[in-house]
Amino acid sequence: MGLLDKIKGELVDIVEWLDDTRDTIVWRFPRYENEIKMGARLVVRESQTAVFVNEGQIADVFEPGTYTLETQNLPVLSTLKGWMHGFHSPFKAEVYFVSRRQFTDMKWGTKNPIMMRDPELGMVRVRAFGAFAARVSDPQKLLRELVGTDSRFSTDEVHEYLRQNVVSHVASVLASSGIPVIELAAHHGDLGDQLATRLTEELAELGIAVPSFVIENVSLPPEVEEALDKRTSMGIVSSGTVGSMAAFQQFQAGEAMEAAAEGGAEGGGSAGAVIGMGLGQSVGNAIVPPTQSAPAPAPAAGPPPLPGWYLGNGGAQIGPFDDAALAGQVAAGTLTPGTLIWRAGMAGWEPASSVPDVAKHLGATPPPLPQV
Repeated sequence: MGLLDKIKGELVDIVEWLDDTRDTIVWRFPRYENEIKMGARLVVRESQTAVFVNEGQIADVFEPGTYTLETQNLPVLSTLKGWMHGFHSPFKAEVYFVSRRQFTDMKWGTKNPIMMRDPELGMVRVRAFGAFAARVSDPQKLLRELVGTDSRFSTDEVHEYLRQNVVSHVASVLASSGIPVIELAAHHGDLGDQLATRLTEELAELGIAVPSFVIENVSLPPEVEEALDKRTSMGIVSSGTVGSMAAFQQFQAGEAMEAAAEGGAEGGGSAGAVIGMGLGQSVGNAIVPPTQSAPAPAPAAGPPPLPGWYLGNGGAQIGPFDDAALAGQVAAGTLTPGTLIWRAGMAGWEPASSVPDVAKHLGATPPPLPQV
């Protein structure tokens, strides 16, 4: 420091701090060789505390107000200096101004997920983030434990330490809360108050308090959130049948149909139509309750399943005839051993002679008389 600076220091008789930053917690008043004139004015503004330190030992503490520095209002420093009577010469002492306002721009977040047991989902991993406010509750403890001889102590120097403490308590509170993850949002305020109290108690030895704590969000892994979204959508689609396998299959089939339709628009409508038809059948099957079965399709057959026998006559189909009528057809010559016949239950048309129920009528009729 040059001669001019020294002279300026001798002329200054006001000790004060005008904070033009948003992150300074402690600021040491700069004076040449720490000399302060007896009778100088000390100005301590609201949200500030001034602490006098003599040779590394904390002496007098001043709360907001304006003071004239004399031996009578510097009792501790006067004792340390050994001033038995009035003293009017400059004296050496370090003056630290401590900001007592709240520092509200402190963020926190979990770098690693927190394991917790959810009453509904079981073991889950969650991440959380938010903000908190910190302020100095005891300037003397702060100077002893953290600041030391630092001429400017800012929030950056203590933020990481505070964040680590915050995350450790957040993990403990969330894991022991017993609140389902999907209901945590409704309890952010209560959990934040609980965390603020815990952190204030733990940091009291450092002279720091946490007046407010905010939990902005507690999130699950993306795959778990996606599953919960599907569960919610399924509940809407199935109208209260959440949890049933049929409703879930129906919902899945509907999503697949939508995906197939989107794929068809890009890769061709025919493929999408085929997939859509198959998925449509899946949806239909899912709608049927598990205790019922869909009716089996009727087996394919030729003529309709009417009672009686059908005869093939010159490429035409005649009938139906009951057993009594078959004898008449034999006598009329319409039914012969080689005539093709069919009735319900047969796989196809067969010669009359190969069907026992018809062949018996062929044997009961005498053959034609020989011609003479």
